[in-house]
Amino acid sequence: MLNCINIQGRLGKEIELRQTQSGTAVASFSLAVTRNRKDQNGAYPTDWVDIVAWGKSAEFVQRYFHKGDLMLVTGRLESRDWEDKNGQKRRSWEVQADNINFCGGKSDGQAPHVDKDGFAELEDDSDVPF
Repeated sequence: MLNCINIQGRLGKEIELRQTQSGTAVASFSLAVTRNRKDQNGAYPTDWVDIVAWGKSAEFVQRYFHKGDLMLVTGRLESRDWEDKNGQKRRSWEVQADNINFCGGKSDGQAPHVDKDGFAELEDDSDVPF
């Protein structure tokens, strides 16, 4: 089965980093994604997509991304079942981030791309010993 999603949008608010009980960093945030077609009023509607980043990726986004930054997230779509305060069963959909990249915006690429294992891409190979 294939479950791969690419989302490009603007960060809706500052990211707060949390820790699981085992100490793993986790960041949940939403991206504002503008549709490519107008509605009946002539405006381009915006969808808010929930994203979850784990470990080094969570620490990376919390450190380098800020409200309004344009980002590209590659990951997989997952559902999560939960119960609201009235006891009603609910289901939420969120993207589990594998890779996160800058796409311009206020930060304008000041930090490198970091993959899910926490490795940063080099801008040039001058520091590579081979």
